[in-house]
Amino acid sequence: KGITSRIEYLAGLGIDATWLSPPFVSPLADFGYDVADFYNIQPEYGTLADMEELIAEAHRHGIKLMLDFIPNHSSDEHEWFVQSATGNAKYRDYYIWRPGKVNSVTGELEPPNNWISVFGGPAWTYDTRRGEFYLHQFTKKQADLNYRNPAVVEEMTNMLTFWLEKGVDGFRLDAINHMFEDPELRDEPPGWGAPGTYDELDHIYTKDNPDTYNVVYSWRELCEDYGRRANKTIIIMTEAYASIENTMLYYEDATGTRQGAHMPFNFQLIYDFRHDQNAIGLKQTIDFWLNHMPARHTPSWVAGSHDHSRVATRVGLVHVDQVLTVVHTLPGTSITYYGEEIGMFDYKEAETYDNRDPNRTPMQWDNTISGGFSSNRTTWLPLHPDYPTRNVQIQEAVEKSTLKHFRKLTALRRHPTLVHGEFVHRTVGRDVYAFSRELHGEDTLVTVINMADSSRMVDLGDFVNLPDRMKVEIAQPNSNYKDG
Repeated sequence: KGITSRIEYLAGLGIDATWLSPPFVSPLADFGYDVADFYNIQPEYGTLADMEELIAEAHRHGIKLMLDFIPNHSSDEHEWFVQSATGNAKYRDYYIWRPGKVNSVTGELEPPNNWISVFGGPAWTYDTRRGEFYLHQFTKKQADLNYRNPAVVEEMTNMLTFWLEKGVDGFRLDAINHMFEDPELRDEPPGWGAPGTYDELDHIYTKDNPDTYNVVYSWRELCEDYGRRANKTIIIMTEAYASIENTMLYYEDATGTRQGAHMPFNFQLIYDFRHDQNAIGLKQTIDFWLNHMPARHTPSWVAGSHDHSRVATRVGLVHVDQVLTVVHTLPGTSITYYGEEIGMFDYKEAETYDNRDPNRTPMQWDNTISGGFSSNRTTWLPLHPDYPTRNVQIQEAVEKSTLKHFRKLTALRRHPTLVHGEFVHRTVGRDVYAFSRELHGEDTLVTVINMADSSRMVDLGDFVNLPDRMKVEIAQPNSNYKDG
């Protein structure tokens, strides 16, 4: 209901769609990414009826609603896992179970191989009920599902259909490249990380298995079929921390015949746009994705997420408006994490459950108790102490703000040139990054970003089609220029 009450604000931001972190029933061992019931809503968030109302309200305001779908694993409290662990034949192979190995020296029972969890420690946990180890690539509360069992694929596909029928407009497929493992369970070779870390091993047997892509392609076909019947487009996005070559296969197969995600998440700007970045590095970052992307596909530009430090903390407040300008005027889809539109910071002292808590603190709406997020003085994570001076209400009231800049950018994105226009980018020396968007019969738009600490004289003469005089359409709040 809290999100539903703020839909008008989201619509006012000029966004097209919103994506929720998992709202499903969960013990919350990993913030809802450990699902105990994919068909119902975690009671502290609301009910299934509340979710249906949120979807309807979003649609009334022209906003698509996307769900976070977690295909790799379920909670160990999910009924399937309980049945699998206690010997129900139907669910026996829903998860990846193996007997352990007896250590010849100590006589102790050890995991079947050397695989390690993303969060550290063995990727296997012994379950006394079954007398075997189960695989979990994340926490031991997140048991890996067995996608080599057709019944599991069918169950998860049915779940997508359930939510499509509730009116959901798309899915973000979480940690997708962990779905399949080596069936022989071979030990992984040494990696490049320190002992005890995930990168201690090279994950050639637990990640990026080619079988994953076929499931994604089949789910795209499901969404296309449903979309045709419902006369709407169902969007699929994938999250995979993988090589660029493997990531691109989520768009389509090597022959270009089977389609997968409309857009894999592109985290390059999160990694590479730092406070000490220069124009040359920024251009290389953008080229890195575009040069690998198959023809006629859509790039995505992600400036922040629930797994990464916030933009203002990473790049410094002076560059926040630049990051927003870049992601909204590049060709493709811009993805903004809540609070980035007002330049929220990480709050290190908020770390309570997880080292990612500092970038998950409550939204800062106004300067009332708990920043308008709650009427309680204490919230699930503490608010950043700057909320009385950095909030939506204040940024609405002043003449220039990051929030107002964000709205101007989303409005300009409707311009045909930014939707369909050709893209040419270049560096103007080391400090200035610029790109043009051109479309026959329409205005040309040029984005110019000065990444230095002081003013620069910029010659745009290398953009050969520009007229002698141009108009400033949008000036950042701290620019020497003015709109118009």
